[in-house]
Amino acid sequence: MKTDWKGIRVLVIGAARQGQALARWLTRHGARVTLNDRQPAEALVAARAALADLPVTWAFGGHPLTLLDSADVVCLSGGVPLNNPLAVEALKRSIPLTNDTQIFMEVVPCHTIGITGSAGKTTTTTLIGRMAKEKDESAKIKDEGTLSSSSFVGGNIGDPLLNYVDEMTHNDLAILEISSFQLEQMTLSPNIAVILNITPNHLDRHGTMEAYTAAKARILLFQSNRDIAVLGRDDPGAWSLRDKVHGALYTFGFSPLSAGSYGTFVHDGMIYWRTADGETALLDEAEIELRGDHNRLNVQAACAIAAAARLPVEAIRAGVRGFRGVAHRLELVRQWRGVCWYNDSIATAPERTIAAIRAFNEPLVLLLGGRDKNLPWEELAVIIHQRVDHVVLFGEAAAKIERALAATSPCGCMQTLARCPDLKQAIQAAAQVSQPGDVVLLSPGGTSFDEFSDFEQRGEEFRKWVWELS
Repeated sequence: MKTDWKGIRVLVIGAARQGQALARWLTRHGARVTLNDRQPAEALVAARAALADLPVTWAFGGHPLTLLDSADVVCLSGGVPLNNPLAVEALKRSIPLTNDTQIFMEVVPCHTIGITGSAGKTTTTTLIGRMAKEKDESAKIKDEGTLSSSSFVGGNIGDPLLNYVDEMTHNDLAILEISSFQLEQMTLSPNIAVILNITPNHLDRHGTMEAYTAAKARILLFQSNRDIAVLGRDDPGAWSLRDKVHGALYTFGFSPLSAGSYGTFVHDGMIYWRTADGETALLDEAEIELRGDHNRLNVQAACAIAAAARLPVEAIRAGVRGFRGVAHRLELVRQWRGVCWYNDSIATAPERTIAAIRAFNEPLVLLLGGRDKNLPWEELAVIIHQRVDHVVLFGEAAAKIERALAATSPCGCMQTLARCPDLKQAIQAAAQVSQPGDVVLLSPGGTSFDEFSDFEQRGEEFRKWVWELS
């Protein structure tokens, strides 16, 4: 842990939003910052302009080991793996590694909620943020304009909360989405630590499920017996970590909540919260506007987390009402010629595509592909044969997915299979085979990096090209 940065020489690797937040905060607190990125200078014009008022030294176009000669600490942005040559050499030289979330946790003055999981993090984090904002607004009205506390939402979504930590007070609440990449380096845990689920993901980065699970488990490891953990009890990966909980344990899931256990459960369409003090009705599931059982679980998880944080029941209900989801997550883009087009670009693993398919009863045209993350596709292929009418493959992973489809049972409802070099042509192919009453679903199962900068750009281009159909 380091809270005094004055005069410390810090090498920040990665000049995207996390790296920029680090550079900003560290220079403000007296550190001497070098910002390094593998991209050339001409690709970093916007980043350099954003930090033009700061005394930051820039190093472009690679990761030369000589940068470590003048570094006391190395900060890794989320996209920078631990096998980066600079990170490997830093460890050899006993130079500490850290990241923006670790530094935030070292200095944050208020209670923290941290949410991780293979799927559902952003939706759940956003829901809790809405609930906390409702509580803030209610307090503002009751206190006649004096807002005694504020909630902050960020981390792996939106802005890194390091941008706002200096304005936080002990009465506030910080709500963070935390990725496995960030957790790899963390030695502090939030007051409420949440693991929604753990399913195969990011094996291209972590190598094995054991390593991936170990990274997720770090959110629990540094809690005290005064802290709270929230786990998905129906998910084998999350539930397997219950013996690592140091404080109170709350759970959520569709399975019955066993006697003596605490958390949320569903009975007769109502979500209830159980503690040692009894049971409280939190929310009628009829108020949930999100599609799919996976989103019902996300809402139940958010209710459990919010209740554990002692947010008022009315704030919990108000946070769910009217919430139709986050962009690029089963987002209805357009209804055109009787066909509904959905953007689920966030689905960068086959497990997420399976959940998206199960959210629909309509005939499906599925756009599938992108870049593979060394994940298995066979389970998804079986579901496709059972539930999908037409498949349009695109991108680098197309051949691997096609082999998985061929290796699974050909019996089922799948009628056609097309293969396109890119997403735009895949959209045109989907438009040709879709019929009124169908759903065209972009839920790729692979990352976007073969064609786009991230899943958000892929989703935005999908929206644009769907609206260009005529």
